[in-house]
Amino acid sequence: MDAEQASAYLERELLILMRHRELTTPQGGRGDEHLERSAYVLLSRLEAQGPMSIADFVEAFGLAASTFNRQTAALLKDGLVERTLDPNGSVARKFRITPEGRQRLAADRNRIVNGLTKVLADWPAERLETFIADFQRFNEDIERHSGRPWPRLTATGSPSPTGE
Repeated sequence: MDAEQASAYLERELLILMRHRELTTPQGGRGDEHLERSAYVLLSRLEAQGPMSIADFVEAFGLAASTFNRQTAALLKDGLVERTLDPNGSVARKFRITPEGRQRLAADRNRIVNGLTKVLADWPAERLETFIADFQRFNEDIERHSGRPWPRLTATGSPSPTGE
């Protein structure tokens, strides 16, 4: 099988994975305490990288500044982030996660981990380790091609030993 054939299979499996997002992403909504998906992603990035400006978000995600203005406004309104001065002395204001934001992010992450644990409970340790290594490499290759790496934390929340 060549890369193009593998990509066709992978495209289908990624589509199916997105259909199963109730196990892998928070489901925000009216009367629902879970974070919206965009809030989960931005809070996860702030947790991994630390305070970020709108320009930092634009560079990290490759989306328009207006997108992050809207998303950070919602996060501010909900008390999940706060504005702070740039610790490096820049004029730009940065956003950092609040204790409430950390708590909500941790709650959603626990729900996701619990759902995935149910799916993976019968997998042997060796298969889990191989799957995680392959999946991480796949994501890192995407990041290398896009030029937008994602800072990684270990499962305990500390920076990854590789510094990525």
